[in-house]
Amino acid sequence: MGMIIQEALFLLSCIYILLRSYSAVEAAVGVCYGRVGTNLPPPSEAINLIKSIGVSRIRLFNPDPEALQPFAGTGIELLVGVPNEILPTLANSPVTISMEWLQTNIFAHVSPNQVKYLAVGNEIFLKDPFYSPHIVPAISNLYQALQTLGLATTIKLSSSHASTILSNSYPPSSGVFNSTIRPFLLPFLQFLRHTSSPLMVNVYPFFAYINNPQYVSLDHALFRSSYVEYDQNLAYDNMFDASIDAFVYAMEKEGFEGIPVMVTETGWPTAGIDGASIDNALSYNGNVVRRALTNVGTPKRPGVGLDVFLFDLFDENKKSGEEFERHFGILGDNGIKAYDIRFN
Repeated sequence: MGMIIQEALFLLSCIYILLRSYSAVEAAVGVCYGRVGTNLPPPSEAINLIKSIGVSRIRLFNPDPEALQPFAGTGIELLVGVPNEILPTLANSPVTISMEWLQTNIFAHVSPNQVKYLAVGNEIFLKDPFYSPHIVPAISNLYQALQTLGLATTIKLSSSHASTILSNSYPPSSGVFNSTIRPFLLPFLQFLRHTSSPLMVNVYPFFAYINNPQYVSLDHALFRSSYVEYDQNLAYDNMFDASIDAFVYAMEKEGFEGIPVMVTETGWPTAGIDGASIDNALSYNGNVVRRALTNVGTPKRPGVGLDVFLFDLFDENKKSGEEFERHFGILGDNGIKAYDIRFN
């Protein structure tokens, strides 16, 4: 009996050590590398700047060889976008076409072990709905291609979506998806569950604040509010947590529990509109990074690390839209940090 107890205690201690080591793993923090500008340094210089600020993960919106190739051998992990316009071809062609596309457009330029995620389409539901029917067939073909290449367990596939796919997000427990996208969304969520892949979302409390300042306070958007809102006995003191948990609740309503959420874009501009400033950008982005690195999680999923990508590496002077759209950069034109954000 004593030997059995000793073995049980040893087993429990091993489990405790494993759980501690698992919980100690930091969520990954990356930066989006947008290239819509004439003021940007060449990619070879950009990579040196990326390394200098301690960023080890980058999101590229397109597999542009000029931007992709310099990352080869750097050890920087990549989330690479599969452009919206290529989805019909991938969806309606044999799997061999998806394999050729991967090898020609991505793996010919960087080693597969640097690619951690493929974002198959960006903000298609509602914003670019022509491509909605093609998301799941394209993802399925790419997944089969990765399986054939022996890469399906190391490269995760998903699609990045705007917060507007929720028809209601407040309070978080009322989170629900727009009913018009359900025919395309549900098969997509089924794929994510089947492959243990994350729901990729683009979350911007900044937009919630500037569009609804009478309801969303600046402090609540910047993680510095002393006011706490309660929903389902969970305490929310910032807009970011509420936005993430709204997606979690929305998935649960559709019968999909446990799918991780990954933030593929979030950020705060330094200029261009009231509320946009260097101090506010540092406050917001700095808190997002700190919370990721310490696995704060959200009220609904406390202690569950949330991978995030900050937008953007540089100011992009050819971005369309309002003036503030051109001022999300962490780095200035001179390659120097716009503010003292730390990534470790």
